Amino acid sequence: MVTLIDGQQIAEKVKDEITKGIFALRGVRPNLAIVLVGERSDSQLYVSLKEREGVKVGVDTHTYRLPENISEQELLDIIGFLNKDASIDGILVQLPLPEKLDTDKVIAAIDPLKDVDGFHPLHPDYIISPVLASILACLEDIKLAVAGKTACVLYNSEVFGQSIKDILEKKGMTVSLKNNSEQADVLVTALGEPHKIKKGMIRDGAVIIDIGITKKDGKVLGDVDYEDVKDKAGYITPVPGGIGPMTIAFLFKNVWEIFQRKDKKTEKAEA
Repeated sequence: MVTLIDGQQIAEKVKDEITKGIFALRGVRPNLAIVLVGERSDSQLYVSLKEREGVKVGVDTHTYRLPENISEQELLDIIGFLNKDASIDGILVQLPLPEKLDTDKVIAAIDPLKDVDGFHPLHPDYIISPVLASILACLEDIKLAVAGKTACVLYNSEVFGQSIKDILEKKGMTVSLKNNSEQADVLVTALGEPHKIKKGMIRDGAVIIDIGITKKDGKVLGDVDYEDVKDKAGYITPVPGGIGPMTIAFLFKNVWEIFQRKDKKTEKAEA
């Protein structure tokens, strides 16, 4: 029988560490700017969750709700303003953006030292994409000796798929993209296709990390058909309660990391 990887429990441990650190500051709090363009219901939901969790860990969030028809230049000007605002430690642009906006151009406009999502091509090494950090946390939680293991990544975004491949290969894994899922020790799926993954697509005892969350008929569904794979898989991240809570926790970990480094730079400058 499959074992669930408890993303909520992992997330709580990460948030507890952040909360303790911020509490020790006694009044000074990190600040995160969230840029939300348009009125997509899923994006609004994700932003509200981040606002709620920010309150819990002690990070002040400042949400800029912008109209769907905002021009690209107006959006870039707002990001430029936030880059210069010394009180803002981190900037997050909620994706996806409306199609008329160039996502790569918008992300590239963020100061890489304030990029809490880790999407900027020049982001520092100490900032890891929350999704990538969540994948590594899952493997660490189950104490999987990853060196020499095989992994398969299924995805609908080339950049995203390649990022996952790169970080797993750095851990010593052999990674294939979009093929040989039935032979992989670890399957990471980010397709956004509800219940696409069946037991015929996985090997016995496989570790499955399900990132592809989709809302359908009021329900939140993952890529994996849990009922179909539960007697064959070894471990799996549930949906909901798996990757989702972890990505928010690691997002705030990045905010905290940026804040601490900025604070140390300020102390050196004053000295």
